[in-house]
Parts: sequence; C-alpha cells; structure tokens
Amino acid sequence: MKYKFTIILFFNIFFLATNNAETLINGSIESGKTKSTTCAACHGADGNSINPIWPSIAGQHATYAEKQLKAYKNGVRIDPLMTSMTTMLSDQDIADLAVYYENLTAKQNSINDDSSIIKGEKIYRGGNINSGVSACIACHGPQGKGNPAALYPSVNSQFAMYTAKQLRDYASGLRKTDEPTQIMRDIASRLTEEEILSVSLYIQGLY
Repeated sequence: MKYKFTIILFFNIFFLATNNAETLINGSIESGKTKSTTCAACHGADGNSINPIWPSIAGQHATYAEKQLKAYKNGVRIDPLMTSMTTMLSDQDIADLAVYYENLTAKQNSINDDSSIIKGEKIYRGGNINSGVSACIACHGPQGKGNPAALYPSVNSQFAMYTAKQLRDYASGLRKTDEPTQIMRDIASRLTEEEILSVSLYIQGLY
C-alpha cells in the first residue's frame, strides 16, 4: 500500500513539472466581474457562499474552475441548476469567470467539533492504509490549496456539507469529473460515512 501512495505522489510531481504551460487561461478579470452577477446569487458577491449547500469559489484555481464549468455545460457533471446556468456561456465567458474568481480571496471557515477534526486530520494527512484510502494531502496539499497544474482543486475552508456531498457523489459514481485516473471515485468509494463527515469537517477548518 505504501507503494501505491508513492506512485500517486510521484504522479503529482511529474504532472506539475510537465504541464505548467497548460495552467494559463486567457481570461479577463474585469469581464469576469461583469459576467458574475448571476453567479453571486448562490456563490456570494465576493465568491464566498453563505449557504453550505453551495460552494465558495473565491480563490479557486482558474484551470479547475474552467474544467468544471465546461463539464456542467457538456453534461459531464450533473446538476440541473448549474447546467442551466452554463448552457449559454461561451468558452470566453467561462475563461473570464474562472480568472475572475481565482483572483478573489477565500474567507476562513471554522469548525468546533474537536473529535471530528482529529479523525478528519488523520484521513487528510495519512489516509487509511487498511482500506486503501490515500491521503488527501498528496493531491490537495498541507493547507488544502490543491495543485492548479494537475487540476486538483483548492478545498480549504469549503463547507463540510458541500464537500461531503461531492465525496458521496464520487463514491456512487454520480460524479465522474476525475477522468482519466478516476482517483476520486476510487478513494471516495473506500471511505466510510464517518470518514466522509470527519474529513469534510476538517477541510472546512483548513486555511
């Protein structure tokens, strides 16, 4: 199992070194701001949502945001509301929005459930060797800031309710935006419900 963890970590480093050229998105921050009015209704005027079922997107990597918006538009990622919102977006609209939100600042969240924080930290930083769960830190980093070159999102301070739903969707196969590796579906399917809740709460407190 340690061998598997090493392979994943090596893959991340290799991907980062060979794909820097792909991280640049030709978008306009000012145009993105103008186009973000509709987005603000759910994600907040500054990209920080106040509703735990909708994600905060301030500070999210533009590369990842662009991929997700296109996935919604193309029907790869399923959500009736987001599909309707992205249907009329052009590639340039998507690029502008992605760059705009990347340049906003994510607000720090907190969590007071100490027992869940301890359990969640163990999963996030060490995984679960017995069940084959890889450590989240390998892809999302020690502070949850992700890896834009490898399209691994920033997850820090994200609402636990939203994160837990995404993990369940990956586990069930409803969400399939982890191609070609299917790494999130593999990991999430090995998590228990308790582990999903604990690691989601821990992530909410990361900053």
